Amino acid sequence: MNWIKISETDAIDNEESLAIEWEGKKLALHKLDDEFYLTDNVCTHQYALLSDGYLEDGCVECPLHQAKFCLRTGKAMNAPATVDIKVYPLRIEGSDILADFSQA
Repeated sequence: MNWIKISETDAIDNEESLAIEWEGKKLALHKLDDEFYLTDNVCTHQYALLSDGYLEDGCVECPLHQAKFCLRTGKAMNAPATVDIKVYPLRIEGSDILADFSQA
């Protein structure tokens, strides 16, 4: 795995999301229940930034049409979304948040 620093733990509060761009790819860093998750930032149903959505019950909800995606797996949990989003491996080293994009 090739770990790349994408942010720091104090850059995001609990129950918030942060838009990140890496090599032109739109990503969202989420913090829910003091756990960090990194996903694609664009809803697969219609263009909307998931970093503008809502976090609850282990999911991110799209701000446009309320499609929900599991933060752990990226699975589309309800209509209108039917296509999953990508989830990227993360690890924390001190205050650094590192991501692995080798499977991207």
